[in-house]
Amino acid sequence: MAIQRVLSKKAKTEALLADRKLKDLVPLTRQLDRETLQEMLKKFGMIYVKPVNGTYGLGVIRVEYSAGSTPPYRFQSEEKKHSFQSFDSMYDKLLTVKRKRPYLAQQGIELLKYRKRRFDLRVMVQRNPRGIWETTGIIGRLAHPRKIVTNYHSGGTPMDLEILISEHLDGHTTMSAFRKKLNSLGIDTARAMERRFPRVQEIGVDVAVDRSLKAWILEVNTMPDPFIFRKLKDRSVFRKVYRYAVAYGRFKKQARSPR
Repeated sequence: MAIQRVLSKKAKTEALLADRKLKDLVPLTRQLDRETLQEMLKKFGMIYVKPVNGTYGLGVIRVEYSAGSTPPYRFQSEEKKHSFQSFDSMYDKLLTVKRKRPYLAQQGIELLKYRKRRFDLRVMVQRNPRGIWETTGIIGRLAHPRKIVTNYHSGGTPMDLEILISEHLDGHTTMSAFRKKLNSLGIDTARAMERRFPRVQEIGVDVAVDRSLKAWILEVNTMPDPFIFRKLKDRSVFRKVYRYAVAYGRFKKQARSPR
């Protein structure tokens, strides 16, 4: 069976919103236009705009509005920051910076930070050799100091979950309980994707954790990079991820799996 890859962020978001367990974990996401951007900025103060079809965090822009600031509008793309006195001037500039393709506007979730750098999490979920969904790996992604995205291919640093999250855990949440919550979230997300896209064999769930430790689903990748898990100290995680990927046909079987 061929592995199904879904590129449309809009289609994947619709699949998540159709699931009663997950719909409240998905930031408000709408097609980008002038009216939508203005409305969402007033409501949330910060949003991300991203290509409907895109990978590696390329083309993602962080847009902010603060009525008490001078100037009140600003956005950042890659390492470049822009400030504006009016919404119209900001939007006109945004159109010249963004890629020439349809974009989405997504409610901004303020990521937790580690040493003043934002981070999110990648949760890897795969069909095991018995065809059952299993969360096989969780890794943190620490953003480049001058960038807004955490992707490894855009300068992010892969790190162990425990290092990034431990200082943010409260007295009511243990590391074990938090990891268990992420495991369950990953499997629930895979099942939601499977209902809409039945030939999906693996997903990478990008998760933002806010200050209240709520886990938000930022995005789902249906052909995630497995090799990022080689960066973990626990080498057994990558070995399992790779073994499962071979089992459902993403990679050809080798005499010896890569370390």
